[in-house]
Amino acid sequence: MDNTTEGKWDSLPVKLNDGITQTLNELGFTHMTPVQSACIPLFMRNKDVAAEAVTGSGKTLAFVIPIIEILIKREDKLKKMQVGALIVTPTRELALQISEVMGQFLQKFPQFRQILLIGGSNPIEDVEKFKEQGANILIATPGRLEDMFRRKADGLDLALSVKFLEVLVLDEADRLLDMGFEASLNVILGYLPKQRRTGLFSATQTQELEKLVRAGLRNPVRITVKEKGVAASCTQKTPARLCNYYTICRAEDKFNSLVAFLRQHKHEKQLVFFSTCACVEYFGRALEALIKSVTIHCIHGKMTHKRNKIFSEFRSLKSGILVCTDVMARGIDIPEVHWVLQYDPPSCASAFVHRCGRTARIGNQGNAMVFLLPMEESYVTFLSINQKCPLEQMAPVSDVVDVLPKVKALALADRAMFDRGMRAFVSTVQAYAKHECSLIFRVKDLDFVALARGFALLRMPRMPELKGKNFPDFIETTIDTDNIRYKDKQREKLRQKLLIELKEKREERAAAPKRHNDKNKAWSKQKNRKDRRRKTAAKRNRDEGSEMDDEDMKELLKDTRLLKRLKKGQISEEDFEKQVTAGPKSQRKTAACPSEDPPSSGDGLNSTEED
Repeated sequence: MDNTTEGKWDSLPVKLNDGITQTLNELGFTHMTPVQSACIPLFMRNKDVAAEAVTGSGKTLAFVIPIIEILIKREDKLKKMQVGALIVTPTRELALQISEVMGQFLQKFPQFRQILLIGGSNPIEDVEKFKEQGANILIATPGRLEDMFRRKADGLDLALSVKFLEVLVLDEADRLLDMGFEASLNVILGYLPKQRRTGLFSATQTQELEKLVRAGLRNPVRITVKEKGVAASCTQKTPARLCNYYTICRAEDKFNSLVAFLRQHKHEKQLVFFSTCACVEYFGRALEALIKSVTIHCIHGKMTHKRNKIFSEFRSLKSGILVCTDVMARGIDIPEVHWVLQYDPPSCASAFVHRCGRTARIGNQGNAMVFLLPMEESYVTFLSINQKCPLEQMAPVSDVVDVLPKVKALALADRAMFDRGMRAFVSTVQAYAKHECSLIFRVKDLDFVALARGFALLRMPRMPELKGKNFPDFIETTIDTDNIRYKDKQREKLRQKLLIELKEKREERAAAPKRHNDKNKAWSKQKNRKDRRRKTAAKRNRDEGSEMDDEDMKELLKDTRLLKRLKKGQISEEDFEKQVTAGPKSQRKTAACPSEDPPSSGDGLNSTEED
């Protein structure tokens, strides 16, 4: 901790409340970090603050402590429904984490209540909770907070409650000011009083003055905190005690190397980052089957209700593996992470730094490693120059065993696994095509055959990037993939029903006259009845407790909609057969989202983060 401390708390120029000092001692925080030493006095002296400090440097306490101090010293004490402090953060995991820290301090100050407003829960329940308990401190994600401001019809006048606001904190400010959150943030800021203290905290603080002005800072004090021992000319953005490695491996050996590494470190706590939600779903399931006696969790932005529970469970583990997307890259504090593994280099270079920052936090030792293909090795030089993030090469992983046949066996045993593999491959190729560093990550350089082998695919997917290409070196399975069945009986039953309807449709079209209008009229009376039967069957499947998860049910409903389009003549029979009987669906429309899956077509289904 020597390189991260900045004296004891009593050395601050402003005296802290005894309750805060007592809580700090109970939590074992005997010394301040540089960002805490710099920010707390300024915040408490009515200054707006824009703070940049390396990830894991203790930024949360740098605003939690001033918030409590400011609310304590208010002349007019806050009433039940009056909000004195608002903390806005980009992800629900980070909001949960801040709420946990705030809760530890508020134990000494029962006069204050906090409330957490994040996605993944029923907004009406949040409204009722706020009306019943009130809140003086709000911790929220932008989407849910914006929604709460519009709940006046439900009896919640949040706009009136925030008229008493003293402090606004934007945590991970650079991401909050990204285009993905700009609209929500503008709506929120419109409700807030102009006279307030504002703090922007981030590991990679934006330098655009216009965005700072829009966020409401008036002549902000800019703080850039470097760790002691780091040369003044150096602007390295990763923690000083982080050992950052890279390893080179071929596309067909990449997953084997990952499994071997995880097996060798199975008694440690590890995060494994993938570029897309589909990859988390596919490779996460494969790792669960391949690595025994280890707790493995998966988190990505498309998850809703399960994310909060999984995050809390993994934080409490002494060892285990968390397979995730960049939804876990920012600000998240997971205790004692030994290794951060990046299976895919992130599309945004700054995300590389944030991923690495999940380990080596608050002066602790940590390790990170990124898996690169031979053609991607120049990415190391790019990171060193662009992000001031030097990497050291690690020898190839030893004792690698070929586990891909086992992954293929999983796909043959369950169509759900087969579908996941196809979606993961498509999403990876399309994420590659959208990589920020396009001079290094070029789709035309990809060896699709080697990549498909590395994904343990049974056949090549149908997607625009592969259209018109032949792959004689790729050996497809001799088994007809259309005959692979879902383990979930309800899901397989519905698939078979769809196939039967498709067959009937073909037979009727073959027997019907060639006149286009007559063909459409022949289906008009039957369509509504069949649609109602499909919807009833889908509802019955949900009510009977099918093993399908939410995503599987969504796919089934989309299958039925696809059949409607066929019957209306909106798509051809060939297109329908490709998209249904081939497994994964196509042409999905998703919301734009930073750090998650890109829009896709073909065999892929992509995901978004909607906090």
